[in-house]
Amino acid sequence: MAGWFIAMLLIAAMQPQISGAEHPVDPGVSQALAVERASAIRDLRYDLSFSIPAAKSEPVQGRVVVSLTLAAPSRIVLDFVQPRQNVRRVTIGGVEAAAEFLNGHIVIPAPATRAGANRVEIDFTAGDDALNRNDEFLYTLFVPARARLTFPCFDQPDLKARYRLTLSVPEGWQAIANGANRTTDAARPSGSSATQVEFAETSPLPTYLFAFAAGKFSVETATRNGRVYRMFHRETDAAKVARNRDAVFDLHATALAWLESYTSIPYAWGKFDFVLIPSFQFGGMEHAGAIFYDASDLLLDESATQNQLLERASTIAHETAHMWFGDLVTMRWFDDVWMKEVFANFMAAKIVNPSFPLLNHELRFLFAHQPGAYQVDRTSGTNPIRQPLANLDDAGQLYGNIIYQKAPVVMRQLELSMGENAFRDGLREYLKRYAFGNATWTDLIRILDARTKQDLVQWSHAWVEERGRPTIVTRTRLNDRNQLEGLELLLEDPFNRGLVWPERLHVVLGYAPTIRRVPADVTGGVTSVRVPRGLDRPLYVLPSGDGLGYGLFMLDDASRDYLLEHIEEIPDALIRGTAWVTLWDNLLERRVEASRLLAAARRALPRELDEQNAQRVLTYTTRIFWRYLRPDQRLTESPALETVLHAGINSGRTQSEKAAWFNAYRDTVMSQDGLAWLERVWRREETIPGLKLAEPDEIAMALELAVREVPRWEEILRTQAGRTQNPDRKARFEFVMPALSADSTVRERAFARLSFVENRRREQWVLESLQYLNHPLREVHARRFVLPALGLLREVQRTGDIFFPTRWMDATLSGHNSSEVATIVQDFLASELQYPQRLRWTILTAADDLFRVTRR
Repeated sequence: MAGWFIAMLLIAAMQPQISGAEHPVDPGVSQALAVERASAIRDLRYDLSFSIPAAKSEPVQGRVVVSLTLAAPSRIVLDFVQPRQNVRRVTIGGVEAAAEFLNGHIVIPAPATRAGANRVEIDFTAGDDALNRNDEFLYTLFVPARARLTFPCFDQPDLKARYRLTLSVPEGWQAIANGANRTTDAARPSGSSATQVEFAETSPLPTYLFAFAAGKFSVETATRNGRVYRMFHRETDAAKVARNRDAVFDLHATALAWLESYTSIPYAWGKFDFVLIPSFQFGGMEHAGAIFYDASDLLLDESATQNQLLERASTIAHETAHMWFGDLVTMRWFDDVWMKEVFANFMAAKIVNPSFPLLNHELRFLFAHQPGAYQVDRTSGTNPIRQPLANLDDAGQLYGNIIYQKAPVVMRQLELSMGENAFRDGLREYLKRYAFGNATWTDLIRILDARTKQDLVQWSHAWVEERGRPTIVTRTRLNDRNQLEGLELLLEDPFNRGLVWPERLHVVLGYAPTIRRVPADVTGGVTSVRVPRGLDRPLYVLPSGDGLGYGLFMLDDASRDYLLEHIEEIPDALIRGTAWVTLWDNLLERRVEASRLLAAARRALPRELDEQNAQRVLTYTTRIFWRYLRPDQRLTESPALETVLHAGINSGRTQSEKAAWFNAYRDTVMSQDGLAWLERVWRREETIPGLKLAEPDEIAMALELAVREVPRWEEILRTQAGRTQNPDRKARFEFVMPALSADSTVRERAFARLSFVENRRREQWVLESLQYLNHPLREVHARRFVLPALGLLREVQRTGDIFFPTRWMDATLSGHNSSEVATIVQDFLASELQYPQRLRWTILTAADDLFRVTRR
């Protein structure tokens, strides 16, 4: 508990000092307004009704009754970001209110209110922005503060409310919401073709977790451990549904049972439904009692790889963990949004282990977290895990790899230092104390600090409050007999702040074929590692050889050269995986040549027996091929690479392995013979023994063949559009098709349409289009898209969902490796001196590979 009192003073000093006075009603949801409302409002309830027409061109009409208690008469400021004419009537206590409409808010003056119970009724036309309306279905997505785009509310996480909901939907539509369906038979108003569905009142929820969906969905039902689960979906392939349904239900039941045991708290939300949304913006969204998923992530094809199976299990475990972490206990403000995400990911890593007993789970944790976190943390656009936030308009920019991938690594380090039982008991206390309420990082730290001797102040400051990662360099001392006499780890702060990141490592000393692991606790700028006496000089040194540590681990020359020539000879799969991650980092730091790492991959892949390692190396191979090789180098390297990949397809021991090799081949093939073979597979003239390809595989092949402009590429696209049976996949394919055109004017029109917000509603469609518009084979022509894409970023952030800005920039820049494009990005940033900091970080992160490759 060292330094606890000082820490509390420091943390308290960082909190906003806001009185209960009225504050300016600015656009968005300011922290000042949020504190004012949270201090005044109690016993909040929403009674909502929406009338959803069959035609998405017709508006959705709504009505909300907001019930709340005020300690004293005070103004009521509701959030509703729609034109004034979308509000037909506002009453309070049954009397027409003299409401003011200001900066996306409905302000009811204090004289109209009273101490005690107040009842506000509003008739309104809902905004479509967060309703995600399609011809045959719609679904809400209100995170982080987008409920105010649809209905009047208090759109902040610490004003939890109970919701009652009534939906009027077209005949034949299903309806799903957080609460249980209260009607055994759907009611139909007299003389109407609509169906009315009522839902029971929920337990307290913040607005971002309130949700509903309606549309033409099929429903699968299963019972596990006495609990009924329902899956709503739009998949037309009955065999695909049948092949996946039991696994999907089993994974949910397993995750739920594990979490009830770990937290010692029963599931709190009654029913358990989940909805599979075509081209959903996220992998999943944790609406209490009604989780939404991207359909393609749960209903897998027979050609699914091991990574896809693992990702499905992890996604299900992640969203189920949110039922406790985020839903039961919610952060008070979105500066702590990372808390719910870190525990969802951290718990998911624990939950999936029993479902995959033959898997190397330490290797899985490494690949699931470090590479993705490093992708941001190594860049000048990185950010701290915990960031200040003045207005919820900017909350979407807090999401990303740092909170999803870095934070679980950080939390594992904390668990290691505290011990599993003490850490678990602290989380149990946290969940029970703040159940159905809100809590801050300070609240959790206070509970955990009482269970450890570690200085959590220093730990939190370095890992949570500051940005970046440590650079760790090894320094060995040898005696005159060439024996290892000493080993030191030198820690450097890339931002020159003198920051120290406390962490526990296992340094691996490599011999052939034996391995020695030596523990090390990094607590300062220089850490002396106690090594056994009499050891010969190691062939290589890996400072984080078992994947436990976090940072840029710089290899000495001897270790680098040995690994590049002998990595496949390392007998331990986890250490091989760590070596690949470390070599990749050293490539980015220009200590490894791309051609040497590619040669190592070609040599090592046929001997790799661990599928996780093979898929990671295949990913690196594809990235090297497109990003770090010039066009002439690709032509030189392609024949040897295709030979290795095609052999891997044939020799793969499982369908999952074959699929991983095939996907890498499909994405990199360049030769005429290779493309001819791929086209025969797409035309169903040739099959791959042991690998059954499905509709999404054929779509991917058609797109890759078209972007390479093989003969009859237009006919391939038309045929694929015609043979695609699933209507949602067909609509997506037809949207993407213009981006594949060999006619540059067609591609320019395909990009130009993205400047209109209505064409950006289906974000996954947009991102796939951008990726093909900016494909490396179209790089020269695509340079003209970069500046306008940068110019649209602020609009994309304003109108899109939380991950869209980052993915927009990634899709725009991922195919470029020219100095001309690097200059475009740098000039844009230099000319935009008042550009929002978080969006500047987004650009810098997306451009990091581009900057690195053009500096070579």
